[in-house]
Amino acid sequence: MNPCFRSIIACLIFVLSLASPSESVADELNSATKPNFVFIIADDCTHRDLGCYGGQAHTPNIDKLAKQGMQFKKCFQAAPMCSPTRHNIYTGLYPVKSGAYPNHTFAKTGTKSIVQYLQPHGYRVALSGKTHISPKNIFAFEYSGKKNPDLDAIDKLFGECKKSSTPFCLFACSNEPHSPWNKGDASRYPPEEIKLPPYFVDTSKIRQDMSAYLAEITYFDWQVGEILTRLENHGLTDNTMVVVVSEQGSGMPFAKWTCYDVGLQSGCIVKWPNKIQPGLTTEAMVEYVDILPTFLDAAQIEPPEVLDGKSFLPVLRGKSNHHKDFVYGIMTTSGIINGSKTFGIRSVRGKRFKYILNLTPEIEFTNACTKGAAFKSWVAQAQSGDADAADKVKRYSWRPAEELFDLETDEFEWNNLAEDPAFAEVKSELKQKLASWMAEQGDEGQKTELEAHAHQTRNQKKSKSGSKQRKNK
Repeated sequence: MNPCFRSIIACLIFVLSLASPSESVADELNSATKPNFVFIIADDCTHRDLGCYGGQAHTPNIDKLAKQGMQFKKCFQAAPMCSPTRHNIYTGLYPVKSGAYPNHTFAKTGTKSIVQYLQPHGYRVALSGKTHISPKNIFAFEYSGKKNPDLDAIDKLFGECKKSSTPFCLFACSNEPHSPWNKGDASRYPPEEIKLPPYFVDTSKIRQDMSAYLAEITYFDWQVGEILTRLENHGLTDNTMVVVVSEQGSGMPFAKWTCYDVGLQSGCIVKWPNKIQPGLTTEAMVEYVDILPTFLDAAQIEPPEVLDGKSFLPVLRGKSNHHKDFVYGIMTTSGIINGSKTFGIRSVRGKRFKYILNLTPEIEFTNACTKGAAFKSWVAQAQSGDADAADKVKRYSWRPAEELFDLETDEFEWNNLAEDPAFAEVKSELKQKLASWMAEQGDEGQKTELEAHAHQTRNQKKSKSGSKQRKNK
């Protein structure tokens, strides 16, 4: 072969090799540009108590993050208690569809979690801190910590991923400010100086509890700061989407275990340098079920159609201020501590109105809160002749079949419009929306409530044990 011609061929091969890198090189290049995800979640924290949401808690790290990213004014979850909420986040499915709708629950066989969606694309997917999910073959995270994030393990994960250029998704799950409130500096919050929400009965016990609870929110804020510092120390901040959420409301009356906004609404702040404009707030309605598809979308992975959630990446990128017209809620007391044997609640919320369906209004609504010292102090005050206390105790313990609230004029959902003829059309529309959603989810109302016990981990274990015994026979 002519030497000159051989040189030309060699040059062409070299150029083509540059234009079409090998598969391994292409994968390496792609992994280097994939975003990382850090999702930090509190436990039983009313969103209104965070500093950047107008609350009394001292939260300098979260407040700073809000200035650096986007703050959501209308973020919601589908269930106002821990276990269904976490299954909701990791599966992108609403509770009844995944099977994880009571507390201490598990997902149905065949369900996929974010682990199965991200790992095939080169991600390390880790969870540090509180779990409350099952089974582990579905939620096959790299686990560390127990009730709270293990900061050393997180630091190690960041360091290893930085060194190997491996993208990661970390869920840092705090146990604060879940009761008992015994962390943080309560002296920062003198009980007599605390401003109580209007739906509380003013007793010394509830003030003491609020003081200790606010201190734990500040402790959670410290955890947020520590995780972000480690992210910065490893030079990972610029390519990492950070999400901080408050989870459901506190374990005090009218919050956790209810479908009022105090129970279902969450603080949500998202920072993603050079992708999200700093200091923005949005009124777009989003749900926890949307987290997984949003992460997949940001990683340029097509979200599967099976998911109930949908990506709100366009909102994060400033291309839209709208995401959903309606958000939904479900609560079952079956299996919760001191819970009513069966008290199912369903809800639908639009931009202005919320409709709540209480499936068994003839049954008293009870939970760990109603058996606690603070609520008992409310009852004592009511029995002493305090009409306001009596009204609040009754409102919490006994619910009408239907509730309808105008959130534009009634932020704390106190004036029930369900029987007002002027709002009959609004109620009818929301009632139909809720019925359609329940049908889509396979939620049969009271029948689903009565089956809740079969969806709890302790009964799952009994069932497996029973099956083994039958096989051995």
